[in-house]
Amino acid sequence: MRGSASPRIGHVHLKVSDLERAVAFYRDVLGFRVRQRFGSEAAFLASDDYHHHIGLNTWESRGGSPPPAGSTGLYHFAILYPTRSALARAVERVLALGVPLVGAADHGVSEAVYLEDPDRNGIELYWDRPRELWPRARDGDGVAMYTRPLDLASLLAEAHPRGQSDSRAER
Repeated sequence: MRGSASPRIGHVHLKVSDLERAVAFYRDVLGFRVRQRFGSEAAFLASDDYHHHIGLNTWESRGGSPPPAGSTGLYHFAILYPTRSALARAVERVLALGVPLVGAADHGVSEAVYLEDPDRNGIELYWDRPRELWPRARDGDGVAMYTRPLDLASLLAEAHPRGQSDSRAER
């Protein structure tokens, strides 16, 4: 499946135990904007004027607990940032708000940090390197992704490159 007719992931919709807590996390920590609400049961958020990238609901989960370790379900969903500096600013905001990272990795094709929302849903924040820099398989036909430690200090140094105003908030 290649080309513009290929399917792509459009949004993620999560069951949460406390809608207001979840909305606050995705709005205040990750910078998404509430686009629509359905009373106290559901909210839809986006990073721009799209109808929604993230749906949150308590229809079957109000007051519920996260799935126990060793069960099936969502491992994580990923939020793609357009540049390394945009990712760095997002990670800087996450850390400034006291949200712990649960991992960070250089995958060759991308750099990623991992965290959890208040309901312990896994989230990957990442940026893709330009395709021409992706590591290639020996046969040259595929990518050769890997998992190596991410230089978090180097990433965070990109949050405010020289000559860029620190006052610009990217949401």
